[in-house]
Amino acid sequence: MQHVSPVREPLVTGGKTYHDVTQDVCRQVEAAPNIRWMAALSVALFLLGVFFYSVYRTLWYGIGEWGLNKTVGWAWDITNFVWWVGIGHAGTLISAVLLLFRQKWRTSINRAAEAMTIFAVICAAMFPVLHMGRPWLAFYVFPLQNTLGSLWVNFNSPLLWDVFAISTYFSVSLVFWYTGLVPDFATIRDRAKGPIAKVAYSLLSFGWKGSAKHWSRYETVSLILAGVSTPLVLSVHTIVSMDFATSVVPGWHTTIFPPYFVAGAIFSGFAMVLTLMLITRVVFKLEDYITIEHIALMNKIMMITGSIVGVAYITEFFIAWYSGVEFEQYAFINRATGPYWWAYWSMMTCNVITPQLVWFRRVRYSIPLTFILSIIVNIGMWFERFVIIVTSLHRDYLPSSWAMFSPTIIDIGIYVGTIGLFFTLFLLFAKFFPVINMAEVKSVLKYTVDNGPTYTGHDPHHHAHQSATTHGVPASASVNYDKHD
Repeated sequence: MQHVSPVREPLVTGGKTYHDVTQDVCRQVEAAPNIRWMAALSVALFLLGVFFYSVYRTLWYGIGEWGLNKTVGWAWDITNFVWWVGIGHAGTLISAVLLLFRQKWRTSINRAAEAMTIFAVICAAMFPVLHMGRPWLAFYVFPLQNTLGSLWVNFNSPLLWDVFAISTYFSVSLVFWYTGLVPDFATIRDRAKGPIAKVAYSLLSFGWKGSAKHWSRYETVSLILAGVSTPLVLSVHTIVSMDFATSVVPGWHTTIFPPYFVAGAIFSGFAMVLTLMLITRVVFKLEDYITIEHIALMNKIMMITGSIVGVAYITEFFIAWYSGVEFEQYAFINRATGPYWWAYWSMMTCNVITPQLVWFRRVRYSIPLTFILSIIVNIGMWFERFVIIVTSLHRDYLPSSWAMFSPTIIDIGIYVGTIGLFFTLFLLFAKFFPVINMAEVKSVLKYTVDNGPTYTGHDPHHHAHQSATTHGVPASASVNYDKHD
């Protein structure tokens, strides 16, 4: 029997067997929708309706429906764009970076985090498209033949780098997410009772058989995609930050933006993962898979990245003072003491002061406090983007053009509507797709303290487990396709 260190906290509690994992994860996919899920979906669909109405008003009447003015040309929309891109960061980090570092605690949360990444990037993409004003003329941004006149794309513009970075990020994340789903779709296919479900999951599973060859290719593709995705975690928000850093606007023209934006993105992304996971574990009764130890580890990452963001805020003020440039100094003093002081101090409170509570073990291991903290962090990160964009623009070099920005009801409607779009997609995913990666969770059962007995000679899967691992296939390979599950 394999020795397991008694010091290590179990990754899966409750003495689960392979069969238990399959039953627990497939339960919500196979059961009829319950009243709580229907109620949540109804609220999300209502907000999605608000989004469609606001988009209709924007496209029909133009972006004059927004609160933009001559000075503040980027405001609510670009704030929300950067906020959503940031939220999409934790999924790829959990999937790719932690996979390469062999962090096995990621297995219970990576599926939902990857889905969150994809849905957040979809929400983010709405804002630049709408900001174009006439998105049906979007083909003008492509370097086509000179039949369109002398309008050519400036490939030196970081706005164009954004397009390439985010579309690549979305594509790789989507393939990574779907690759991980294939073995689990095969399990649901074999358990499906109805003809429609059987056909649907058969198509989704791409004829997966669970053979050694399939598992070998699965692991190879996963590692390749993880290797490709890891630079994207750093590059995507770095390039988003360069939209600002390459300008000459005081408050934007700073070299600290790339690492500062990346840390902030991971910070807000982990906060959203915590929000979703804490709800999911209760609604779908997955407390044995998303354990209190998972929550504590994510809290630690959130605290570290929050501290990095706090240091960046202080560094900005120091460099503004040290530079001796009065425009730069005024930009930061105006942030803290000007008309938008309330936004700045909301940002500081939510992003710097509140996360320091995680130093206390009682907070780190408290589910209600973690849930509240995760929401506070995302509110603070929204204020951070608002402060960076609006307070740097509303008072520029020319005092005669100074103006205050205030969002219109359409601005607010589009933002609230994207939250509805996000939760509509996430709720549909959580109901019809396995929200936890069964194959990977099965492969880490041997690392849990209270699952030792499942590896005695009495385990019906033990011999299959041994033969599977001799071929370099995960332990889950032998059971994931087991029809008895």
